[in-house]
Amino acid sequence: MNPRTALALAHDLLVVAIAWWLAFLLRFNFEFPPEWRLGMWRTGAVAWLLYAASFQGFRLYRGIWRFASLHDLRRILFAVAIAALCLPALILLAGKHAPVPRSVLVLHPILVVAMMGGSRFLYRALKDGVLLPNRRSGRPVLIVGAGDAAARLVAELGRSPAWRVVGLLDDNPRKLDRMVHGHRVLGPIDTMEACARELGVAEVIISMPSVRPGVRRRAVELATAAGLKVLTVPAFSDLLSGRVSVSQIRPVELEDLLGREQVQLDTVGLSGLIAGRTVLVTGAGGSIGAELCRQIAVFSPVRLLLLERSEFALYTLEQEMVTRHPSLAFVPLAADVREPAVLDAVFRQYRPQLVFHAAAYKHVPLMERDNAWEAVRNNVGGTLAVAHAAQRWGVEEFVLVSTDKAVNPTNVMGATKRLAERICTAIQQSSGPRYVTVRFGNVLGSSGSVIPKFREQIARGGPVTVTHPEVTRYFMSIPEAAQLVLQAALMGRGGDIFVLDMGEPVKVAELARDMIRLSGFGDDDIRIEFTGLRPGEKLYEELLADSERTLATPHPKLRIARAAPPEPEGWLDAIRLWLGREAGQSEFEVKRQLGLFVPEYVPQLPQRDGSGAAGALPASAWVSTPNQAIGPGSK
Repeated sequence: MNPRTALALAHDLLVVAIAWWLAFLLRFNFEFPPEWRLGMWRTGAVAWLLYAASFQGFRLYRGIWRFASLHDLRRILFAVAIAALCLPALILLAGKHAPVPRSVLVLHPILVVAMMGGSRFLYRALKDGVLLPNRRSGRPVLIVGAGDAAARLVAELGRSPAWRVVGLLDDNPRKLDRMVHGHRVLGPIDTMEACARELGVAEVIISMPSVRPGVRRRAVELATAAGLKVLTVPAFSDLLSGRVSVSQIRPVELEDLLGREQVQLDTVGLSGLIAGRTVLVTGAGGSIGAELCRQIAVFSPVRLLLLERSEFALYTLEQEMVTRHPSLAFVPLAADVREPAVLDAVFRQYRPQLVFHAAAYKHVPLMERDNAWEAVRNNVGGTLAVAHAAQRWGVEEFVLVSTDKAVNPTNVMGATKRLAERICTAIQQSSGPRYVTVRFGNVLGSSGSVIPKFREQIARGGPVTVTHPEVTRYFMSIPEAAQLVLQAALMGRGGDIFVLDMGEPVKVAELARDMIRLSGFGDDDIRIEFTGLRPGEKLYEELLADSERTLATPHPKLRIARAAPPEPEGWLDAIRLWLGREAGQSEFEVKRQLGLFVPEYVPQLPQRDGSGAAGALPASAWVSTPNQAIGPGSK
């Protein structure tokens, strides 16, 4: 027993003794008859020992008085009740030499509970500065919101010397002038600027986990317009569950304004899918690939294979895995998914049972012209090579990470990903691996996304460049995307294309404005400049092709897209023949051939003379026979 525990036990046993004496005094109106004294001390010793045993049995001394709560009071009530019920029986065993008035047996446990509980809460009140307010010099702060989450946050801030809550703001009129842990609700959110100026506040903390994203965005706009720094806690879900740490209070980020709900994973099912199996992730060093590795590691695979072509990305991920999961068996593999011989060696040696194929070129403008053939070789050829290796070496499930740009594609990257989707559907057989595709939109903060670019431009003082005022995209966080990919893998039956619920589309220009405000600038400080659509870029992205329909699944954020009918005979052979050409192909030939294999892709083709004039390829110029899939002009 450590000294603090011994001191707490001594305090409680002293309380038992004092309460026993007080119960007798109260019984006799503080005129204690001498003939009862001997019985009081004898029976008091019995009560003292009985209560000591009950306190230990209910483990009252595992809690910390500094954080005494109703849970601690409940345990005190149980311990005292058991002892109080057992005490009369023990006194009866003592016979006539140990008489105790019945009123004492009722008064004593009441006094014990009041004194034990009261001392604990008095100690906490003193520490929290409730009884004797702590006049510390912490930074004054306003809390936006006055619900349960805000109450938890205010209580936590009250224990921190770094902060001093001066009031709360909430739009609910019924909460106006009410008190939250001794702090008044000053008014609605619209009064933020006036309240901050009056109270000398330079920072606000947003604590509204259940409101719509638009309300949070309005709070941020009001704060930045007033020149206030906007903060929040690590995650709104943490506020709801009570996991609040003052040391982790941080500036509001873009993810907070999007208002994405936390993904509910079937952890039992995913553990059954992943635990004890060997899992391969291709493109493991990329944004989605790396997050997939982090999520998969939680479910204890027997081995995790990290396949990545970039040496630096692979090294970075390896170091992270060593630090975060030291007991996990993982294998960093510097390899290219386009090399069947290398893939065969990996599959032969490690025999993965699950494959997540995230390796891809995904930057639309870079892949649109000079790198079009490389996009085909990597996105189509790499997918075909890994899919065939999975088939040859007995993989149980193959999951392709796809994109919303594969829907009615207008660019090479989207067309290659759509072709990869169709390959996974076409290669599905009644036996062998289950081939599952997961399609989603942009992820915040991924490599090549607009977020790092905007952040860099804001740091330089602007301007922030957006291609078009009406460009609209779907966005989700990287962890959310990876979690839903895993959930789709659990639900996939083979040949499915899962579409993630991306929520409401967001205008990229509004995204840029949000980032400018969150960086502490106004619209007049950093301007937005529109540069025009880039090659292959759409104004709007779609999640479903025109010819597809979706079906609901048991998971609210996943739907299944029913794709086109089976591919004609010889279709896969034609693709292999095309990919087998060693020499690079011109942009004209690549786009024309993609238009043959992906009918919904209507390419804007450059002229053969390289003049760059664009024009859609007429349907009469396309070769429609699968066995002639090399296309017009091939040799």
